[in-house]
Amino acid sequence: MKLAVPDMISNSYFPALAAVELGFFRDEGLNVTSELIFPVDRAYAALRDGAVDFVGGSAHSALSAFPRWEGAKLLCAQAQGMYWFLVMHADLRARRGDLAVVKGRSIGAAPWVEMGLRRLLIEAGIDLARDQVKIAPVPGAVGASVNFGLTAARALEERKIDGFWANGMGAEVAVRRGIGTVVLDVRRGDGPKPCFNYTMASIATTERLIKTSPDAAAAAVRAIRKTHAALKQNVSLATQVGRKLFPPFEAELIAELIRRDLPYYDTKISREFVASMNEFSRDIGILDRDVAYEQVVAAGLPTT
Repeated sequence: MKLAVPDMISNSYFPALAAVELGFFRDEGLNVTSELIFPVDRAYAALRDGAVDFVGGSAHSALSAFPRWEGAKLLCAQAQGMYWFLVMHADLRARRGDLAVVKGRSIGAAPWVEMGLRRLLIEAGIDLARDQVKIAPVPGAVGASVNFGLTAARALEERKIDGFWANGMGAEVAVRRGIGTVVLDVRRGDGPKPCFNYTMASIATTERLIKTSPDAAAAAVRAIRKTHAALKQNVSLATQVGRKLFPPFEAELIAELIRRDLPYYDTKISREFVASMNEFSRDIGILDRDVAYEQVVAAGLPTT
């Protein structure tokens, strides 16, 4: 079986990658390999077309390939909350939470990921047109094997962009190199309150797989849950995984990033989250009507 993630050198989808590398999928009877497919809509297209069996990506982005959630369902969360960071160039001397810094600036963001930033800024009172905020793909972020966070940090360092909206690894690299300042960290309370539940890092699969192999779908959830438990017990396991998958510098950073994320490690997908994600999806125009919780989430699987 294949699991696609849209960013690999990252903390965002680390529970899914760790479940592969630490053998928790295998322990549940699943032979799963991971594959980087960027951007996230291409990963979901691969799921729709049968090229992969699971996607570990942003939950709302399933709508890119499965309109109205027809044909796909979320199995579980990898972690709670919208997980991207707004980082601006250090020369701008931005203050934490001060969104006025984006006015007249160019912000790099990946396809479908950028939707979270657009809606957040609007909710915070920023008029993207009036305030001349340009949100666009990062120069050089092309091809299915792009690691977006690191590409964004490099573009910021080369001053091709004024800021970026990307994962915690990209943010950490930019801060440690002295080229970036974190303006928003949504998981930890920055930004308008509703934005926490715009989306989350999830595991998704097809309705077809759930119907034909419900035990495999349930096993995938158990594998993520056991990965969470293992990392909470011994976060240094993250370094072990990082050294297999990441360049040396990022491999030595990952355990600290995962330590910060541990409070958000919970596989549940609540009704409150789905209602909020649906509202966000309607606001940004990727969903034209409300859908029931049971249409979005695979409920009733034997995951215990």
